[in-house]
Amino acid sequence: MKVEIWSDVACPWCYIGKRRFEAALADFKHKDQVEVIWRSYQLDPSAPRTSETKMTEVLAQKYGVSPQQAEAMNERVSKLAAEVGLDYHMGDIRHSNTFDAHRLIHLAAHHNVQDAAKERLLKAYFTEGAPVGDTETLVKLASEVGIDAEEARSMLASNAYTDEVRADIERARMFGIEGVPFFAIDEKYGISGAQPTEVFKQVLDQAWAESHPLIKIGADNTDSGYCEGDSCIIPQQ
Repeated sequence: MKVEIWSDVACPWCYIGKRRFEAALADFKHKDQVEVIWRSYQLDPSAPRTSETKMTEVLAQKYGVSPQQAEAMNERVSKLAAEVGLDYHMGDIRHSNTFDAHRLIHLAAHHNVQDAAKERLLKAYFTEGAPVGDTETLVKLASEVGIDAEEARSMLASNAYTDEVRADIERARMFGIEGVPFFAIDEKYGISGAQPTEVFKQVLDQAWAESHPLIKIGADNTDSGYCEGDSCIIPQQ
């Protein structure tokens, strides 16, 4: 089973959704046969590479609300994050462009550490207030998940994985994805948003059952040894 997750490093619901999905996957009895792939998505492609603008100001301007209302929004999402073990410091977030972070996630996939890179970037942004659009910050984070620092720096100085990031974003558009997180299972089931863990569990079970149907051999059980309830059929010779 393949699960593709469209997500942005700067999306607070994406980190919460990641935790809820992980909890569902941990209880899924076929989890060892599930491939998880992180896909790129940008909520704000026009964001500056790095900025000192606080998230409260960004939200207030984006939604046309007061700074106090924006602060209340941050507090609500921080409480929900805490319920799944995440420590959000929304007041410390440094508004950043995430395009290069997505390129780094594609590089991480090449090294089979994509999930670790995604996790590290999300924590850096929401907990540590790191500027994830800054090259040296990205190089440092890459090295922490096992990617050679010079390889990461060289990649970021080039146009490598630019096409891959844009292809992810274009594919999201073709699927009609208008927000993240979005979870696509075998390109058949789509789950939009950071749904409760139980929803993920139900969809994983349903998707698996439909893609791995139980095929019964021998519909006429009178010709074979067969027990049902407290009686058994003994085949006639």
